[in-house]
Amino acid sequence: MQFWFARASEVSIREQLVTQVVLGILSDDLAPGQRLPSTRDLARRFHLHPNTISAGYRQLERELWVEFRRGSGVYVRAHKPETASTPALGLDQMIARLFRSARKLGVTLPILRTRLRQWLELQPPDHFLLIEPDEELRRILAAEIARAVTFPVESCGPQDCPKAPEGGVPVLLPNREAAARQLLPTGTELITLQVRSVPTSLAGYLPAPSSSLVGVASRWPEFLRVARAVLTAAGFHPDGLVFRDAREPNWQRGLKQTAAVVCDLLTAAELPEGVRAIPFALLSEASIAELKRYEEFIRQPIESL
Repeated sequence: MQFWFARASEVSIREQLVTQVVLGILSDDLAPGQRLPSTRDLARRFHLHPNTISAGYRQLERELWVEFRRGSGVYVRAHKPETASTPALGLDQMIARLFRSARKLGVTLPILRTRLRQWLELQPPDHFLLIEPDEELRRILAAEIARAVTFPVESCGPQDCPKAPEGGVPVLLPNREAAARQLLPTGTELITLQVRSVPTSLAGYLPAPSSSLVGVASRWPEFLRVARAVLTAAGFHPDGLVFRDAREPNWQRGLKQTAAVVCDLLTAAELPEGVRAIPFALLSEASIAELKRYEEFIRQPIESL
């Protein structure tokens, strides 16, 4: 088996060594019992620090890929570890076979890189990318989207949003669209999400009972502010509303005495046992339906191949 190391890579030399040995074992380029090059040989051949090679070999030993034989060297173990069939390693194995096949055909790395990029650009999206600067709101919206669709949901703020969201369909609230357009490549398709009408969502709980104690809880401060205004306008008495910021210590105190707690989807899962939750979904039904239609449209041609 031939080793090679990319010094300019973001991947450390130690990780490169470990990955190459693991892939060599999985693809049977390295046979059980085969002796690996010594630390001194690899360090001299590739002008590497011996400690880097030793650290890689020690990691391989801890993960049960190789064994040290005193006075003899480092050898591939007779049996592969039980974790050898993980999806990530399987993918790495496929990629390694692709590069080996390309080399046999005489395909250079620039040509291979260009063709791979072209193929990636032709692939349909495989996840939603939620772009939202408010961290707490982002967590709530991501949870609501993940509950409604089967596509994976990733999220980011504008400051750490990828400039070219490969494989992801950006989704965001309407007031974030202008800023997102400046971050993303021209022509990037966006899905704007609409917020639910609060009075409509609470229609089943109106008219408000005059004597009931009702809790309101969320980690998002804006949720608490809007809930106060809306519930008061809907007929709930201000003295009968108990507000809890779920970011603060002991925020659950007193909620067991309420008739119910109006909260976001994430906070609902953190309420004390026995407390009746009224989860208030922020995203409108129309937005959820649009996300589902988009997912169905993307999946249809994939599953029909």
